[in-house]
Amino acid sequence: MKIKIAPSILASDFSRVGEAVKRLEACGADYVHCDVMDGNFVPPITFGAQMVKAIRPHTKLPLDCHLMVLHPETHIEDFAKAGADIITVHVEACDPAALFPKIAALGVKKGAVVNPETPVERAFPAVEAGADMILVMSVHPGWGGQAFLPETLEKLHILREFCVKCGKPDLDIEVDGGITEANVKDVVAAGANVIVAGSTVFRAPDMAATIKRLRG
Repeated sequence: MKIKIAPSILASDFSRVGEAVKRLEACGADYVHCDVMDGNFVPPITFGAQMVKAIRPHTKLPLDCHLMVLHPETHIEDFAKAGADIITVHVEACDPAALFPKIAALGVKKGAVVNPETPVERAFPAVEAGADMILVMSVHPGWGGQAFLPETLEKLHILREFCVKCGKPDLDIEVDGGITEANVKDVVAAGANVIVAGSTVFRAPDMAATIKRLRG
C-alpha cells in the first residue's frame, strides 16, 4: 500500500501560504492538508473556504480539507467550490455517512474523523457507507505541535482489521498529530497509510528529505 504524506499548512507561515504549497509540491508531498477550525467545535479559528480557494491555483496537489467545525453540512458546498479534493467531517459533529451522498455529488472524495477520546468503532458505519478515507486523530484537535498519543496505534490496528473484514483492505487511513520520523514506522505498521505532518515537515532544514524519510 502506498504511503502518502500530507503536510498540514497549519504549520506554515500564513503570510506566505501560496509559496508554502508550491514548495510542498516541489518537495514531493502527496496532499496538502488543510486544518479548518471554526472556534466552536475546537477553540481556535484558523481559516475557511476562502483560504482553500486562494491556494488552489498554486498547486496541483489534492487539497485534503479536514473540517473541525460544527454543522459541517452547511460548509461542504463552499469547500467543494473552493477546490477541495477531499472533505473529512467529524463523527462527533455529525453523521458522516448521511453527508457522503452530498459530498460525492459535488465531485469530492469523502471521509470521517474520530477524535482521541472517541472509540474508533464510531467510524465503522462510514467505512461501510463508502468512505474514501478515515482520519484518526492522534492528538486533541485544535493546536499543532502536540505529542503523539500512543493509544492511537491500537485504534489504527482495529480500524485496518475492520477494513480488511469489510473487503476494503486498501482504504486510506489517515493519522494526524505528533507524527515524527521517530514514530512514523510504528504508525504505518499499525495500519495508517496517509501521514499528516505539520511541524515535522515545515520546521525541517530539508523538507524534501524529511518527506522522503517519512514515506520510506
